[in-house]
Amino acid sequence: MFSRRNRRPKSPELLKAWESLECGDVPGALRQLRAAGEDQPLNEVALVVKRAADTAGFTDLAEAAAGLARDPGEPRALYDFGYACVERGVSYLAVPALREALRHRPDSLGVLRELVSAYEDEGRHHEAMTELARHEDRFAQWPDRYLLVFNAIMAGDLAVARHHHALLDDPQDPQWRAPRDRQSRMLGRAAAVEATGTLDTTDLRGWQYVLGGTVLGTVSPFGLDAGMNGRYAWLQDDPALCLRGLTRLRTLLEAAGVRPRSVSLLPDRDSRVLGLAAAEVLGLPAEPFAPGRQDTVVIAYDLNEVAAHDDGPETLRQLVERVPGQVLHEHAGNWTDPPAVTPDSVGLLHQTVVAPWGEQLRQGADGGVERGPADDRPEAEIAASVTAADPGAGDGDGEGSADTDESFTAFVTAVRDTWLDGPRTRLTSAGPVPISRFR
Repeated sequence: MFSRRNRRPKSPELLKAWESLECGDVPGALRQLRAAGEDQPLNEVALVVKRAADTAGFTDLAEAAAGLARDPGEPRALYDFGYACVERGVSYLAVPALREALRHRPDSLGVLRELVSAYEDEGRHHEAMTELARHEDRFAQWPDRYLLVFNAIMAGDLAVARHHHALLDDPQDPQWRAPRDRQSRMLGRAAAVEATGTLDTTDLRGWQYVLGGTVLGTVSPFGLDAGMNGRYAWLQDDPALCLRGLTRLRTLLEAAGVRPRSVSLLPDRDSRVLGLAAAEVLGLPAEPFAPGRQDTVVIAYDLNEVAAHDDGPETLRQLVERVPGQVLHEHAGNWTDPPAVTPDSVGLLHQTVVAPWGEQLRQGADGGVERGPADDRPEAEIAASVTAADPGAGDGDGEGSADTDESFTAFVTAVRDTWLDGPRTRLTSAGPVPISRFR
């Protein structure tokens, strides 16, 4: 039982979260907890989390939070709370507790690994790398040195990654062989990119390729000063952007020497429309997607939308393992919620997108903004409007970098020998190029 004086947090920042809970707003309370920062009293954070977990029906998190509220200095309570937060997808709440637990138990590799997991969930790879390096004298080759290499790559520190990768022994446990091979491919792609790119914190195309093997077709000319660095935030898509992505795909295939014989149409309407346009641009026949088909370009508008289709999850599962000659192209890749499979080619990166033929916003008769109806024309007719568009790049806001056809072709030529290698494993981090999120 909590004493009466501890039933409400005292911190003004945490009181805002508490008040959200009194209104039944659990998501709002969690946003307030994130905004409050990591310097809040852990016992008071635990009070708020316990109430939120009780409301959401998360018994494991509620019990762990109750334990931390009772004894915020007890290492086991700190670890249990951090572990439960990671499991429930609120890793930002886990970090301070696990950091404190590690201070109490500096020799505990279990606590260290859970803290690293929380850092990774939050995209804080430099902190994960630094924490692992501090414990190098006691950690294991697998997983700890492997995790150090992984987080160094994700943080953009290739010197550290290469140094520790060279020290890794071959794993005895078979479960680590696939991650080892994936890591080797990442470093191989980095070496290829360095022949043409900077691989600094502004090289979005380069890092997108290093991390997932995805060639990014176009770089956004908007929002460089707002921290987007080549990504789109909210995008109302248009046929010209779709066509520009497809012409870049054509350039990619030609420069890489890939000769597909067909375009494969995925089951959702957006992908079918774009796939019909791709067939016209590439001069190939279009046919419904079939697993195992070789020498084909599989076209997706947005892979997360493919997943929402009735057959979507099974379709994506069939795309994880690579088929000879098969190329997976996605037009609009979500960088805040990466899809279950990583495409070989992506037209652009967005946070939120509305397809050109979707319910786009427009000015209403009264001067206000309203959502217009979706384009219900036949798919082939809409696809024809895509291929008839002008694919030229827009001017943007004047802050973006030049994204010329020549620079794109040079990039593809440099990396083509490392492209289309390995399974299409889900990409879990945006990597070292800084990001701004708008939600």
